[in-house]
Amino acid sequence: MTDVAVFDLDGTLIDTPRGIVDTFTAAFATMAWDRPDPREVRATVGLPPARAFGRLMGAGPEDERVAEGMRQYRRHFRIIVLPRAPDLLFPGVAAGLADLRAQGLALALATGTLREDADALLTAAGLRDLFDVVVGADQVTHPTPHPQTGLTILRSLGAVPERAVLVGDTAGDLVMARACGMRSIAVTYGLHGAPQLRAARPTWLADSFEEVVARLTACRARSAAPAR
Repeated sequence: MTDVAVFDLDGTLIDTPRGIVDTFTAAFATMAWDRPDPREVRATVGLPPARAFGRLMGAGPEDERVAEGMRQYRRHFRIIVLPRAPDLLFPGVAAGLADLRAQGLALALATGTLREDADALLTAAGLRDLFDVVVGADQVTHPTPHPQTGLTILRSLGAVPERAVLVGDTAGDLVMARACGMRSIAVTYGLHGAPQLRAARPTWLADSFEEVVARLTACRARSAAPAR
């Protein structure tokens, strides 16, 4: 039986990659740094912020420039992305999450974003009250694709991996799910395309959030059916 649905945030529930590129660009401009190529920024989506800035700057995570970049990023994130959050929701997400919650599933969020920023984004999008647990990159020592984030969620909910499904849009999400012993649904409308997702061996693929909800509903109904 499926008791827990664990969701990635960026590229799975909310189309934040567009806003994230704009936010990085604004942060670099504020610091008078050369603006990074948008493709390079997009490739860092899902990484913890310090690691993303370090990669784009060619600097270590302890470098003061990285710390300043993160401060500027968070400031611009609140200006650029949060006001747009309701419009950045992928089709079917708000209604689908509410449906899953009504079915009795516990909903959790596993994100490479800082916990405070994830809470702010979910609140701005009108989704925060639907989630039982939110675990951000700053709450774990080893972020995704390491299994620590997923295991932290399962432990906090008192759940077992065999009764949980992770939904994500990157190969890293799927690697984490498998390392935790969870099944997974890979959505093809996010950062990684179907070929890259298939290589990470998800349990299922979904081309829309409506398909995600249908799959989770079917899993729950099939598991709950009485034995004959």
